[in-house]
Amino acid sequence: MKQSVNLPLLVMGTFCLCITSIPTAQAEFIQDAKLNILAKNYYFNRNFRKGEYNAAGLNAHLIPADRKGYREEWAQGFIVNLDSGWTETPVQFAINSYALVALKLDSDGYRTETNNLEVDSNGRPKSATSEFGAALRAKYKKTEAVLGNQFPNNPIIGTNYSRLLPSTATGLSIKDSSFDKLNLHLGYFTQMSPVDSTRRLNYFNTDYNNGIKADAVSYIGASYKQDQLESSIYLSELEDVWMQYYLAAKYKFQMNSKSDFTLQTNNYLNRDTGRAKGGKISTGVASVMGSYKRAHHNFSLAYQQVLGDEPMDWIGFGNNGGIASIPNSVQFSTFTEANEKSVQAKYEIDFAPYGLDGLSFMTRYLYGWDIDNSQSHNTFYTKRYLYDPNIDNKHWERDVELRYKVKSGFAKDLDLRLRQATHRSSKGYRYGNIDEIRLILEYPFSF
Repeated sequence: MKQSVNLPLLVMGTFCLCITSIPTAQAEFIQDAKLNILAKNYYFNRNFRKGEYNAAGLNAHLIPADRKGYREEWAQGFIVNLDSGWTETPVQFAINSYALVALKLDSDGYRTETNNLEVDSNGRPKSATSEFGAALRAKYKKTEAVLGNQFPNNPIIGTNYSRLLPSTATGLSIKDSSFDKLNLHLGYFTQMSPVDSTRRLNYFNTDYNNGIKADAVSYIGASYKQDQLESSIYLSELEDVWMQYYLAAKYKFQMNSKSDFTLQTNNYLNRDTGRAKGGKISTGVASVMGSYKRAHHNFSLAYQQVLGDEPMDWIGFGNNGGIASIPNSVQFSTFTEANEKSVQAKYEIDFAPYGLDGLSFMTRYLYGWDIDNSQSHNTFYTKRYLYDPNIDNKHWERDVELRYKVKSGFAKDLDLRLRQATHRSSKGYRYGNIDEIRLILEYPFSF
């Protein structure tokens, strides 16, 4: 359980003491409070193929021939959010608080490390874990600031929701919507909590998880929307590691009442900065994706290319990275190795017109090639994996998702997702061959 005392909690404690003496401030603050609980049941099985094995947990003490050939965990999670109303004061205040609870239903030290459950120092998944956090919100006209524990969601530092519980970050974020069609975003974060840990860490690592650590991340960005056009630009710094630049645009062509075409591009550029604690970094990624939607069908094609001898990397939360805004970062792989080129074909269908309201299906296929970091002089990345330029390094992934969301009745809003992923690679690629199944059930409660 997280029990550290920090500045955001001290500020909120002082604030709560202050508003108790102002009846008009208390009224809306208490009466408009909302409690939301998301119950999340998660089964995860990753089966290693072609003689590969799970080296995590208690397997680390075994010879390779005796190690499990898969990872498997079944867990129950609860995400609780308690949000106050706004005070009736010139500068309005509110408090957001949360609790995250993970309960082990089935796993052991030989099947662990799916990143759904916290693992103890002996390599065994814990039976139950919890963490708590809170943030103070302040709003004046169309400007809002949040100080404390948060779930940031932007192209620079994106909360990871891919496991049982989300990652969190601690710091200050500001959003201003004073300008018509233009939003400004600023942030400064100094702590993070991984998806599979109750610890609040005083650093950020990177998605590649190669020993790079930074004391803070800061960003400034803007997003613009007018009619069918959306665009955004961000400038950020992972302290003493890199400067990261992000540029994206999305345009929707409405062809007729049943059809539209969307074209979008998402691009990052990383350059080392300050003390260059991550070594010399000069890389980026460019992508373009087109989607054609007709009635209840959606077809997409994407192309993504890494521009540099280091992989495209972004802010991480322990063993799992954040969420980068690129099309080919999917269920298992991100297709972001040095110089990698990749393509994606995707199909989605909504079965509502066929009398199956709430049922949908998605499948996609991705292929990556031309992977080569042999010209990189950055030892942080090459010590993790050095590709042989004489090998045709390539890999592919196929994902399938069947989803059903109950639209009415006693189980309304129950969300069921069955996900399957297959990944295959050449012998020289740093990730191996897996078959993966995830079954996720979510049910929200509101009070």
